Amino acid sequence: MSDLFVDNIEENEAENLAALEDNDIEILEEENLIFDYPLFQLKLDYSSETIYAKMPNNSKIEIGSFVVIPTRYGKDLAKVMGQVQKPVGIKQSDIVTIERKVTKEDLKKRDELIQKEKDAFPIFKEKVAAHKLDMKLITTHFLFEEPKALFFFSSDNRVDFRELVKDSVSIFKMRIELRQIGVRDEARITGGLGVCGRPFCCHSVSDKLRPVSIKMAKDQNLSLNSMKISGQCGRLLCCLSYEYDWYNETRKKLPQEGLNIHYDGTNFKITEVNLLTNMVKMFGDDGRLLEVNAKRFYLDNNNRWKIN
Repeated sequence: MSDLFVDNIEENEAENLAALEDNDIEILEEENLIFDYPLFQLKLDYSSETIYAKMPNNSKIEIGSFVVIPTRYGKDLAKVMGQVQKPVGIKQSDIVTIERKVTKEDLKKRDELIQKEKDAFPIFKEKVAAHKLDMKLITTHFLFEEPKALFFFSSDNRVDFRELVKDSVSIFKMRIELRQIGVRDEARITGGLGVCGRPFCCHSVSDKLRPVSIKMAKDQNLSLNSMKISGQCGRLLCCLSYEYDWYNETRKKLPQEGLNIHYDGTNFKITEVNLLTNMVKMFGDDGRLLEVNAKRFYLDNNNRWKIN
């Protein structure tokens, strides 16, 4: 590893970094999807959750239109993002079937529900305060095809909200469901701008990312400084996950840092491999510091790295 990589690690940084990892997220096994129908990516506006769906009878649907689909909470509206060629991060059982396209009446009802959600938000917050509960309301959503309201909240602790639910049912006159979500889900729902200046990956790109680990940051030769590799949610940056495969595969094709190699009559030690610039730095026993294009390295018949 380069000296810069090591120097950025503070004494107590190891404990801080451990808290950034996604240890509370289930790791899904890779599954080869086989499908012979057009597959579409849909998005639930209220949570920015992406869903993969098929259209019965191969009917055409327009990008940006809304359709009715079954969700984990009940039948709801979803926005069509486009057709998918290579779905990522899902299993065959995750694919749902679109029930129907929306009508003008459906869109009118959607607007009415959105207004009800806006009205319900401050009322519910008042009830949370009245019951003196340690919870932060993130968003509220009224299901499209059944009288049911969802309230998503975050909290550092478990919350006993049974009395709050009873109180809310008497006000809204419908089924009430409270869902405690994690910091990544909160960031996905609320959105925002990352350190790169672009919208959060989980909000604008995809929420189907694998859990992010410190190993991904190490393999990308990043500074192990929690302030530099974590996002606004307090967890490791999402982009570490979907860029990891490229770094991992590219690194296999190049010599590793710390490797000793004989060149120009002198023994050199590789001190840094920059995968983005495709340049390798070497420090020689004679005091020379060379920067060599990675294309000049090759493996000989004995599987040893050489420079031409």
